[in-house]
Amino acid sequence: MQREAAEIREEWLGRALSTLPADRTAAEAAISGLYRLIGLDPPRFHWVSSPVAALTTVPPGVPPRPAEAVERMPEWSLPPRFSSSMRRLCLDLDARIHPSVSGLFRQEVRDPLTRSSDSSLRMALRAAHDVEHHATSAWYQTQCVSWVAHYDALRRAAGAVFTSEQIRRLDLWAAAARSCGWWWPRQAVCVISERPVAVHTEVWGDDGEVRLHSADGPAIRYADGWDVYAWHGTRVPSWVVTDPSVNRIAREANVEVRRCAIERIGWGSYIDRAGLRLVASAPDPGNPGSELRLYDVRRQTRVLLAINGSVERDGHRRQYGLTVPGSFNDPIAAAGWTYGLSAEQYSLLVHRT
Repeated sequence: MQREAAEIREEWLGRALSTLPADRTAAEAAISGLYRLIGLDPPRFHWVSSPVAALTTVPPGVPPRPAEAVERMPEWSLPPRFSSSMRRLCLDLDARIHPSVSGLFRQEVRDPLTRSSDSSLRMALRAAHDVEHHATSAWYQTQCVSWVAHYDALRRAAGAVFTSEQIRRLDLWAAAARSCGWWWPRQAVCVISERPVAVHTEVWGDDGEVRLHSADGPAIRYADGWDVYAWHGTRVPSWVVTDPSVNRIAREANVEVRRCAIERIGWGSYIDRAGLRLVASAPDPGNPGSELRLYDVRRQTRVLLAINGSVERDGHRRQYGLTVPGSFNDPIAAAGWTYGLSAEQYSLLVHRT
């Protein structure tokens, strides 16, 4: 049963990350059905090439309505109604499933897909919005394939029996999820985004979770040219991937962006190019066979260069740098500080991760 659940999870992950053109006929039919579920006539549909296009253009023929302006999206009336309809469906389906079985499939299917969505497609949405309101986030969670996949797996792998009406409602959400990108419902018109034309991810979790990553270009790109760059799951400016430099890193205020840019160059190359002064080095007692190296970066700041105690999926151990206070002269004491330990306590570690 767990193996079947994992296969269904991967099937839905593939659909979520699909770069195939949307099936517009199927998407419009499914969303029309969802409108009917909340007591509304089907809307007119307006297709756009990317989420940012959906959020920056007004659909043709739609009169300006302040309440439906994109910047007031958390106040839109329809997304909460659709979300409420989805929650009622989930409660109805849960009533027909033993909690222990549902919990197992949540762990095997729903939670990993939620994490993958948060680290991939919803990262692009956050970039499109620039800021993410809680209400907006709730609407995108409603569209996430994770909950649809959860009940699909329960039906197919665990033999859960749902009523024909429950299956009809679930199938509408499933059809929308598998046939197009994100969508934004208004009273008279529904805006639907095409899928991206390119998505680059890496596996990073124990249950096959993925996150956006590309070392040589955008991690996600849409047909209109809008794109998002990401380095191991962190959204970054394009220069981090395409043209990192010591000067740009020095000017960057965001510590996570700086870290990603340094990793893109490589810590060894960055240290050489930046001319960082080696303060001290010592064998790493928490990672036998590896060395800790402490460098001066700027006033009252030093960086500890270490090697990860765990092997990456490609078989290598990642080299990384940790910022530590400039008062440290002993790399072992600096390493202990990053774990909340003294130098003596860190020295007694058998093996760190």
